[in-house]
Amino acid sequence: MLNPFRKTILTAFVLFSSIIIILSIGLGFKGFGTSPGISNHILDTIYGIKSFKLPESVTFAGEKMPLDNFVTRESLEREILISAYRHSSTILIIKRANRYFPVIEKILKKNNIPDDFKYMVAAESEYSNMISPAGATGFWQIMPETGKEEGMEINTVVDERYDVEKSTRFACEYFLKSYEKYGNWTLSAASYDGGRAGVDEQIEIQNQHNYYNLLLNEETARYIFRVVAYKMIISNPLNYGFYISKEELYPEIKYFEVKVDTAVTSFAHFAEKFGTNYKMLKLLNPWLRKPYLTQKPNKEYLIKIPSEGTRNIE
Repeated sequence: MLNPFRKTILTAFVLFSSIIIILSIGLGFKGFGTSPGISNHILDTIYGIKSFKLPESVTFAGEKMPLDNFVTRESLEREILISAYRHSSTILIIKRANRYFPVIEKILKKNNIPDDFKYMVAAESEYSNMISPAGATGFWQIMPETGKEEGMEINTVVDERYDVEKSTRFACEYFLKSYEKYGNWTLSAASYDGGRAGVDEQIEIQNQHNYYNLLLNEETARYIFRVVAYKMIISNPLNYGFYISKEELYPEIKYFEVKVDTAVTSFAHFAEKFGTNYKMLKLLNPWLRKPYLTQKPNKEYLIKIPSEGTRNIE
């Protein structure tokens, strides 16, 4: 004879099993298939995990992806699934994109770079000032030697790789040079990840000039597909299971700029003069690496000051 505790447990288990069976019959489940009348929302709730149907046509920078090729289709699907199920990271990417797109879009347009290149930042740094193990830094993951070669100021006091505008202009110059070399935007974008020398070597070995026909290293081979996956998810989050309202997206931070061409002994005191604090000043100017600024001859800096309403917590 069962003791009262075991009897209660058994009764609860039988009841729970019965409810599951009744729901299954009522909804018309057939293994892992779908049944008529079950909405996607219900399926999301029941299964929690699903695949995503690819569109008939997908482009990057106006250049069509050859989705009729199974390798291309499966490569894109792989990156969509990985990005869609990196829930917290992808949510943050979607939210941050809303803040930084206006800045990046304007610079891309001014330099005649296709708008789709803004999604490369998601793949590079998730719209944040990341530092890679190799030392690549900022939104566009610029190595110190490369940045210095292109005239960026990079030292212990100032590191312009952390400046969104300046690093985006750096990236634009790279894209334009690559486009002049390869004649298409897809290879231009891929070369930003793999380097022109690496791409050139594989073009010569394989006698192919199309990104989708080249066998490249793992990172570069996945790069364009990852960028396009982010493009698809950021452009239409709901299609990929992300329920984010417009109000939840991170807004642009309003600011004005102050020209500085002399040394600053204390940015804490500097910030106070404008009714803000050191923390807010650093958040808007992450390229300032020290709490002071040493004087550099014939150099002028534009320092962002938060507008009214974002300066101090009272």
